[in-house]
Amino acid sequence: QLQLVASGGGLVQPGGSLRLSCEASGFSLEPYVIGWFRQAPGKEREGLSCIVSSDATTDYADSVKGRFSVSRDKSKNTVYLQMNRLEPEDTAVYYCALNDACTLNIWDYDYWGQGTQVTVSS
Repeated sequence: QLQLVASGGGLVQPGGSLRLSCEASGFSLEPYVIGWFRQAPGKEREGLSCIVSSDATTDYADSVKGRFSVSRDKSKNTVYLQMNRLEPEDTAVYYCALNDACTLNIWDYDYWGQGTQVTVSS
């Protein structure tokens, strides 16, 4: 069974950090681009970052550049999103998804994981 599972969300205080994981099972991430997105209540889904699994080329939205970092571990077939200096405005459900090009446009992605909740609050 092919699955893309996002995990690592939780409750964190403002200024804190979290690392999200996106693990693939049933297939290799190697040929793909993995994108990270989030959707806050009442807002549209927003592209945050993407990484080309084969060569680790990355891109970031301006809203997270310098605070978030995407990486991949080929041996674990997993992509990570390290989130630092989190703010209440970062509260959202975070998703990972597959594509064949590193874009931040949600409409370019065909296969989505189930999402993980991140809440930034004191």
